[in-house]
Amino acid sequence: MIASHLSSKYLEDAKHYYPRSAVVRKGDTVKIVRGSFAGHVGKVESVDMRSMRITVDGATIAKADGTQIAAKIHPSNVIITKLDLSDPIRKSKFEEISKE
Repeated sequence: MIASHLSSKYLEDAKHYYPRSAVVRKGDTVKIVRGSFAGHVGKVESVDMRSMRITVDGATIAKADGTQIAAKIHPSNVIITKLDLSDPIRKSKFEEISKE
């Protein structure tokens, strides 16, 4: 449910096959393509499964009292530019897909 498109760098890779989209995880680097933060690039700080939103490092909103809080962004409004493959299970899934 919390998936986003992969950047063209992954789709045009000749060595491996990557799917068109992937589940967004904490640690992935994303580029926001829609909304008031369009063009901003940052790492995913958290993924909220209940509200189906993600927070990106550096994308903040000012509250009425001046404090900054993380903006909640829908994953369909971002493109994954760099996958976090530190998890061996996630890495093996992408390698398994590319072998087929």
